[in-house]
Amino acid sequence: MVDELQMFCLGVNYRSCPVAVREQFAVGKNRLAEVNAAIAALPGIAECVLLSTCNRTELYYWSENDALALPSILGYFLGDAPDAATRRQLFYHYQGAEALFHLAAVASGLDSMVVGETEIFGQLKDAYRAALECGVTGGFSNRTFQNIFTIGKKVRSSSRITSGPTSVGAAAVQMAQGILGNLGGTNVLVVGAGEVARTTAQSLRSRGAESIFVANRSYDRAVELANQVGGRVIRFTEWIPYLENIDIVIVSTASPVYVVSPPVLEQVQQTRHRPLFLIDLSVPRNVDPACGLVDDVYVYDMDAMEKMTEETRHHRAAEIASCEQMIRDWVAENAPLLLKKRVFSSAKP
Repeated sequence: MVDELQMFCLGVNYRSCPVAVREQFAVGKNRLAEVNAAIAALPGIAECVLLSTCNRTELYYWSENDALALPSILGYFLGDAPDAATRRQLFYHYQGAEALFHLAAVASGLDSMVVGETEIFGQLKDAYRAALECGVTGGFSNRTFQNIFTIGKKVRSSSRITSGPTSVGAAAVQMAQGILGNLGGTNVLVVGAGEVARTTAQSLRSRGAESIFVANRSYDRAVELANQVGGRVIRFTEWIPYLENIDIVIVSTASPVYVVSPPVLEQVQQTRHRPLFLIDLSVPRNVDPACGLVDDVYVYDMDAMEKMTEETRHHRAAEIASCEQMIRDWVAENAPLLLKKRVFSSAKP
């Protein structure tokens, strides 16, 4: 018996749910292979690629029987939680040309919180590479992603979508400027040394931050980032005392737990006697939201970032519409080639 393999996308992002919910579905890089393999083993799944960033967790999958695949995937993510039925409503589900359009929009930076952001393209390539290396992709997904990277580059190079802030880090610095005004002379602590932390630190330096301190669990990576931006390194276990002279803290680590808690800040604020601003770019969050209850401590997370970037999206409405049309034209031309594939029915139950 021969059935048709279809492309689907299932996910949550910054539009469908707040960070407090979204962080529960986040998958760290060190677990991508494990989760990809677990999903590929579910009933009805032929091929899959899992993408997990600070703004989204999405599964692109190919199935000949979505009536079997979809419930099994949702069951994997939601388990037997008492509110599973409610949380199921937070997921969006696309099929065929709609799924292909969405993936192209993600690759182009159109679906990002920061419109035109450049980080997502690399994150998508990393996600595909991780799936490829653990053997859960196939002819259909491989061909699709190769074409997606091409259209993603074309949209960026053929439009002005990348004008203005093009990374979460740059947007975070824009937020910092909104809080403190001119960043000249400010002291900033960056906790983390990954890609988001790097772009943030570079943007801070270009906007005039006087002193940039970097703390990270891997001391060598902290040294590397500090050297790139002319900053100073603080050992991860020793950065709390430095808050005495810090104006703003940018936190972006892969820690699954809070690294900043209210008791620590209460002690720090006893001697500071001035406001302390924390911008948490981590998902899961690294700053306990309760820190915002400490006197003169202000906490901003990815939900606050979304509110700020919504104005930028409004100003770029015409450019976004033009790019979306470019993708629609591409989907209309390529869908017949990418979305039609006949396979023998899987023996998987």
